[in-house]
Amino acid sequence: MDNAIDLLETVEQETGPSPQWSVIWLHGLGADGHDFAPLVPELVRQDWPVLRFVFPHAPVRAVTINNGVRMRAWYDIVGMDFPTRADSEGVDQSVLQTGALIDREHARGIDPQRILLAGFSQGGAIALTAGLRRKTPLGGLIALSTYLPGAEAAAESLKASLGEGAATQPVFMAHGAADPVIPLRYAERSAQLLQSLGFAVEWHRYPMAHQVCAEEITALGDWMAQRFAHA
Repeated sequence: MDNAIDLLETVEQETGPSPQWSVIWLHGLGADGHDFAPLVPELVRQDWPVLRFVFPHAPVRAVTINNGVRMRAWYDIVGMDFPTRADSEGVDQSVLQTGALIDREHARGIDPQRILLAGFSQGGAIALTAGLRRKTPLGGLIALSTYLPGAEAAAESLKASLGEGAATQPVFMAHGAADPVIPLRYAERSAQLLQSLGFAVEWHRYPMAHQVCAEEITALGDWMAQRFAHA
């Protein structure tokens, strides 16, 4: 792990002693690591292995699109043009910080292939970006109500930065058909691009806005159960 990367503060929950898997879950813009922690009891099933959930707090930074107000954000949103709105420097820094959390889980005895990287909205954008750059594949990527920054760029340019073995990581993506924050077409384009790069993407669309729903959590649980069963 790069010692220059500050380790983010986290909220953690373990479903029992001696966790066998870790789930690192990145929150959305303006939220914090507590945001998705209450979801754990709804998601976890009795026959699953023992899990450690890690919910990091994003750094506090000024967000241009919100009049420069400082809030927890994985990157700055620099404008209204959707394909280019994500601050690339901020994305890169958050990918490194996420990698440091993955390295810490490995140091705590969890093999990378038993780590799931999840995120909602901005957090999902970082989860997907980090997943594409992985040289050591994770157990899977979970991207909720989000998109892949740079997905409008040529697929060939993304292939050039694709980590060795990255496409072996299964991906769960879910999105609201009426999402006013991240339009559905950008999420669909991201899923299609990932598939073109060789990723196995399980895609779900729900009649909702920028949120999660009960049907989505059930589908995610089914997908996670498949990961645990094939480990």
